[in-house]
Amino acid sequence: MRKITIALAFLVATTFMVSCGDTGNAAKKINQTNLESAKSRDAEIKKGVASLSVEKREYDFGTVTEGEIVETTFKITNSGKTDLVITDAQVTCGCTVPVWPKAPIKPGETKDIEVKFNTNGKRNKQQKNITLVTNTQSGREILTLKGMVTPKAK
Repeated sequence: MRKITIALAFLVATTFMVSCGDTGNAAKKINQTNLESAKSRDAEIKKGVASLSVEKREYDFGTVTEGEIVETTFKITNSGKTDLVITDAQVTCGCTVPVWPKAPIKPGETKDIEVKFNTNGKRNKQQKNITLVTNTQSGREILTLKGMVTPKAK
């Protein structure tokens, strides 16, 4: 029994020694492109998140007649230390149409978000939110249109 235990221990030890013997091969398996990509990603993360500053978050269009199209421009600035990316601009209905920059906004750069609101079929007090999906700390930034729509005379 003792000879079998010693032989088994020798066999297990030999297996471990042989399997760990090729240490130079591990370095060859690293993909240098992935390594460079990870280094640049880590450098971007260390800069911090993007930050969005808006000249005005709310636009009051006053009183308009039903059927008019209200247009405004929101000026946004990347006040962070890394590129600001707006991936989507969500609205609650098809009457509000935002146009936003699709390319990343560099730190310190200012861009426009143009918004059109079709008042046709909308009466009385109106408030429409445009939710920007971004890479900022909160992940969402909200811009608002509001005002009064006077019904058309029949």
